[in-house]
Amino acid sequence: MNGGPGTSGKLGGGLLVAGTTSDAGKSVVTAGICRWLVRQGVRVAPFKAQNMSLNSFVTREGAEIGRAQAMQAAAARVEPTALMNPVLLKPGGDRTSQVVLLGKPVGELSARGYHAGRQEQLLGTVTDCLAELRRTHDAVICEGAGSPAEINLRRTDIVNMGLARAARLPVVVVGDIDRGGVFASFFGTTALLSKEDQALVAGYLVNKFRGDVTLLEPGLDMLRTLTGRPTLGVLPYRHGLGIDEEDGLRLSLRGAVRESVAAPPHGADVLRVAVCAVPLMSNFTDVDALAAEPGVVVRFVDRAEELADADLVVLPGTRGTVRALAWLRERGLADALARRAAEGRPVLGICGGFQILGEHIDDEVESKAGAVAGLGLLPVRVRFAAGKTLARPVGEALGEPVEGYEIHHGVAEVTGGDEEFLDGCRVGSVWGTHWHGSLESDGFRRAFLRRVAADAGRAFVPAPDTCFGTLREEQLDLLGDLVEEHADTAALLRLIEEGVPEGLPFVPPGAP
Repeated sequence: MNGGPGTSGKLGGGLLVAGTTSDAGKSVVTAGICRWLVRQGVRVAPFKAQNMSLNSFVTREGAEIGRAQAMQAAAARVEPTALMNPVLLKPGGDRTSQVVLLGKPVGELSARGYHAGRQEQLLGTVTDCLAELRRTHDAVICEGAGSPAEINLRRTDIVNMGLARAARLPVVVVGDIDRGGVFASFFGTTALLSKEDQALVAGYLVNKFRGDVTLLEPGLDMLRTLTGRPTLGVLPYRHGLGIDEEDGLRLSLRGAVRESVAAPPHGADVLRVAVCAVPLMSNFTDVDALAAEPGVVVRFVDRAEELADADLVVLPGTRGTVRALAWLRERGLADALARRAAEGRPVLGICGGFQILGEHIDDEVESKAGAVAGLGLLPVRVRFAAGKTLARPVGEALGEPVEGYEIHHGVAEVTGGDEEFLDGCRVGSVWGTHWHGSLESDGFRRAFLRRVAADAGRAFVPAPDTCFGTLREEQLDLLGDLVEEHADTAALLRLIEEGVPEGLPFVPPGAP
C-alpha cells in the first residue's frame, strides 16, 4: 500500500466483506472501510462482483452499476466505473432478471438459467475486473452478496467464496446483532463452508450493537474458542445513516424514507411527501434529497387514502412500468392521482413514474403488453425501445442548474404541456421527467419545493443552506469513524496487506 499508517508499500491488497445474511450491513461496512482507508492516504476502490438491485447509477462512461457501489466509490473518493460492479442483475419479477454486464444490458435470464451456466462463465470477467482494480489501487475492498453459506448456490458462486478462492482474498464476515442470533449465525456460516473456503475466513464483525459492549465479550471469547477466529470489531447502532440501499424490494412500505431525525421546518409549515411504493420500485433514492430538507416529511404509501394529506405525491421509477400502472389502478391510487391533478395538487413522476403519467405506452420490450393507456395526466406518448438509454444529462429547470442520470428503455414523445421540465414537461401541478438524481441539485430542489408549497397552499420555506452533497459526505465520514473507533484497524490492515493468515482451523462439519 501507499502512504497509510502501517502500510507496507505493496500494491493490490484486498479484503472480502461477507455477511451472515442479506442486509447484515456489508454495503455500509465496505463503505466505512473505504472511507477509513482513504483518510489514511490509501488509494482504495470498492468492488462487488455481482449485485442484484433495482437501485442503479450511471457512471461518467455511460455504464450502469449498483448505487451501493457508486456510494462506496464516493466513500473511497474515486470516480465510480463499471469495473467496480461488473455484473448487475435487475429483477423484472420473481423469476427473471435483466443481466447488465460491464455496465450494458445483455439480456433477460431466469434464475435457473443464470445459475445453470451463465454465472460460471462470468467468473473470468469478474476476476479480470478485480485484477485491474488491484493493479491500479493500493487496496480493493470487495463486498459479498447474501450469505457465503448459501450451499445450494456454491458451485456457481462468483461473488462470495468463489471470488475469494479465485483471488485468494481474506474474508471478514459481518453479522447484524440487532436482529438477534448473531453468534449462531457466525458459527453456522463458518461451519457450513468447505475446508478450503473456511481457510479464507479470517474473522467477524458485529454490526448494529446497542448497549454495553462488555456484556457481549463472553460470547465473543466463546466464539473465538469455537472457531479459532477473532471478532475484529463491534460497530454500534447509529441512527441517521441515509446511505443508498441495494434493493427496493425489501423496503418497508410504511416507514419513513430514512431513520434521520426530522429537523424543524425553516418556515411556518412542514411539507408532506408521499411516495407510491409501486411494484419493482427502482431508484427510490431519488427522494433522499427531499428527506434531507428540514421540515420535509417523506413516507412510502400503498393505499389511496394515504395520499389525502400529502402536499406532493411522487411516482418513482420502476422496472415494471405496465405492471406498476395496473397496480395503481387496482388499488384506487390512479383515481386518487387523477383527482389531485384536477384539483391542482402537486404530483411528480420520475422515469417509470413519468411514463405512467403519460397518455399512451407501447411496450413490446419490458412487459410485452403492447399498447396500454397511461393515466393521461401529461401529453406524453412512450414507446419502449430494445436499447437502454444510459446518460448523465446536465441542464436547467426553474432557473437553476440541474444534473441527473437516465436509465430507461422507454422513449418519450412530449406533445405539449404548460412548461418544459428537463426532458419532460409540466401540466398544471403535474410534473414528469426521466432524470434520476435531479433533486440532489440544491438550487433546483429549493426552487421546486417553493413551487410545490405554493400549489399546496403550505407556508413552507426551504432552508437556504441545505447541501445534499455535504450531508452525504458527513454520513460517509460517520461510517469511517465507526470503523476507525470500533474495529481492530491494525488487524484489518494486516489482512489487506498480507492476505489470508496461515493455520486457520477447520470447524466441522463443513460442506461436503
